[in-house]
Amino acid sequence: MDHILSGIKPTGQLTLGNYIGAIRNFVKVQKEGDTFLFVADLHALTLPIEPETLKNNSRDLVAFYLAAGLDPKTATIFLQSDVPDHSELAIILQNYLYMGELSRMTQFKDKSSKMKEEAIGLGLFAYPVLMAADIVIYDSKRIPVGEDQVQHVELARDLVKRFNNRYGDILIMPKAEMVKVGARIMSLSDPTKKMSKSDPKGDIYLKDDIKVIRKKIMSAVTDMLAKVHYDPVNQPGISNLMTILSSLTGKSFDEIEKEFDGKGYGDFKRAVADVVCEEISKLQARYNEIINSGLVDEVLAEGAKKASVIASATLKRVQKAIGLYHK
Repeated sequence: MDHILSGIKPTGQLTLGNYIGAIRNFVKVQKEGDTFLFVADLHALTLPIEPETLKNNSRDLVAFYLAAGLDPKTATIFLQSDVPDHSELAIILQNYLYMGELSRMTQFKDKSSKMKEEAIGLGLFAYPVLMAADIVIYDSKRIPVGEDQVQHVELARDLVKRFNNRYGDILIMPKAEMVKVGARIMSLSDPTKKMSKSDPKGDIYLKDDIKVIRKKIMSAVTDMLAKVHYDPVNQPGISNLMTILSSLTGKSFDEIEKEFDGKGYGDFKRAVADVVCEEISKLQARYNEIINSGLVDEVLAEGAKKASVIASATLKRVQKAIGLYHK
């Protein structure tokens, strides 16, 4: 079976976008291969974050993984920092990626452009190196990621090709996979921007009160065209709400358009709100049971053990290939 790997950074409260675009997809793919799902807590350090926030967000992420239906008996769930082989492999692999390549990464350019040059950390610049280590250390072939991470997976593919050309078939070639529907949920207050944990008015947080969630959806930006039609260019707000509804119900855009033909935006928003609130209410109930139990710690401890077996074997294979491992 193919190895599948993905993770989420615990840098803020989880949103409906994280749930639809990533977590629900993890639940789907966990039985399609040997699946490794981690909390990318080392990646979270690339920008300032309070220690308590990092700790709490990491635990929340695991609890929501489990609440959504991820099975620790099927998927290996762990903290990135609990498997130090990631960091050691990253130190090795940084010698096979070039500064020019790293400086061209879109995410680095976007984030660093908003910072003073003297405040740009090496971790932010070298983020793709650690991500490449995350990927190859589990012999991962399938990498479910958001659109903003595809470029990093492509860089990891370049690294694998470069490394293997020099040392032989040591690393497995990965490939990025994107969710077809719901891969990019947009902000409710500005549907031209991705729902990204930083807009309290436009982001629906998984821990939001249900009344707050309903209010946010009913206040979502729409347009003056007065028709429910999927057109991301001319009707980005309505199209975003349609994407949310389609993702959670399985209805096609054509079915949604026919269902709300001749109806007002108020009726449409209420229908979206009903579906979202029902889904998140169930999710929150399971989350509350899990976060107050010892299950999170148990899952992380067992996940780290299982992940370390694979990671250690890959690290030793790499060390031996380049001359660092002599046993």
